[in-house]
Amino acid sequence: MKVDSKVILEVFENEPNRADRSESVLHRHSITHIEELEEAIAGCEFEIKQKLREALLLAGKAYLENRRQRGNKLTPLPDFYIGAHALVTGMELMTRDTSRFRSYFPSERQITPEQT
Repeated sequence: MKVDSKVILEVFENEPNRADRSESVLHRHSITHIEELEEAIAGCEFEIKQKLREALLLAGKAYLENRRQRGNKLTPLPDFYIGAHALVTGMELMTRDTSRFRSYFPSERQITPEQT
């Protein structure tokens, strides 16, 4: 399935009357393996660096786990992407919510603003 970026933005921006339905459809067609991600973006006119591909997959898996655990009380997908991106690039993640990020990305190096 190809997805218009407007549909993705509806989810990211939690647009009233649209986000839940769009998210539900995207969830049913979610990608769980790197090969599926490669196939899905093969026809796109943009390039995604390898580390970012890994981060996309990790973020998606963390988001699905969050959905299984919390139902409709979801953490925004961009939070998972930020955590996954920091992990695969070897960067520290500055956050005030270390326990939540650590539950999804246990090997990630995290700091709080007070530690800087």
